[in-house]
Amino acid sequence: MKKIYIGLLLIVASGLANANDNVQAKSWLERLATSLQSLNFSTSFVVVKNNQAEPYHWYHGVDEKGVEFEILALLNGPRKDILRKGSVISYIEPERAPYSVVGKQISGPIPSVFSQDITILEKSYDFVSVGKSRILGRPAQIIRLVAKDAQRYGYWLWLDQDTGLLLKTALITRQGHLLEQIQFTYLDITDSLSPTLAHLAQAELPKVIELPESNQVANFAWQVNWLPLGFERVKTDRHRISLTKQAVEFMLFSDGLVDVSVYVSPSAIAQRKSEFVKDGATIVLNQVVNNKEISVVGKIPSTTAKAIADSISFRGSNR
Repeated sequence: MKKIYIGLLLIVASGLANANDNVQAKSWLERLATSLQSLNFSTSFVVVKNNQAEPYHWYHGVDEKGVEFEILALLNGPRKDILRKGSVISYIEPERAPYSVVGKQISGPIPSVFSQDITILEKSYDFVSVGKSRILGRPAQIIRLVAKDAQRYGYWLWLDQDTGLLLKTALITRQGHLLEQIQFTYLDITDSLSPTLAHLAQAELPKVIELPESNQVANFAWQVNWLPLGFERVKTDRHRISLTKQAVEFMLFSDGLVDVSVYVSPSAIAQRKSEFVKDGATIVLNQVVNNKEISVVGKIPSTTAKAIADSISFRGSNR
């Protein structure tokens, strides 16, 4: 009887410890979001995948009126800069005129949810605090985002002990295999806007463009009938691929952390088996069914991409 009592106490203690780890991890993620919104920083990082590294420089700052400014610049290859002044985001890219759109976050290698309300991830991920480390010469807290199912990958985050800012991220399979990572190589935190962001504050950004309402198609002659838990449709449109000018119908789904794109277009080929291309954690699946080419793109396992593609049905067909 005594052994059973001790065993029950150990189970309860273990449960309380796990709950405490979850609360602590959530607190760290909330601190990360606050830091990404409120601190003035200049940082460099590299995205490492397929034994290659893409270097970026990232500036963020807030002026005395509370307006946020950001610059994300890809340092290798043709110039590609993303600028943000408040709710206006501008894109500077080669071979196309600069333009601006309205938005709250820039789109880049760092998931935008890290600067938002992370509770939206609780449906699909468990938050776990797993210990401390040292990154970039700074003490770091390690936080895991553990997927609740086998349909997606997990994330490891190394957060600066002093500020809560990111120092490193890693995308990991359920078996523990590293798919890709982001390693920060420089971090400078200041009390005011950097000279670069002060210049952006005075600069005139390209004119904001508006997408024609005719491009925002709510319903197609096809639908996706299965998605992993937590994924919701966030965008639907019809456009042409810039290189081929091929018309495609497009749906974007997200669980808050991971985006999955689904494309459907006509095909001269009646049938073609699934083909997979992998780039780090990103899978690109292509298959043709009944003269319809289906593509699924996202940082998800190939089995998940295949299940999404196979779930698509078309009106007026048996699929």
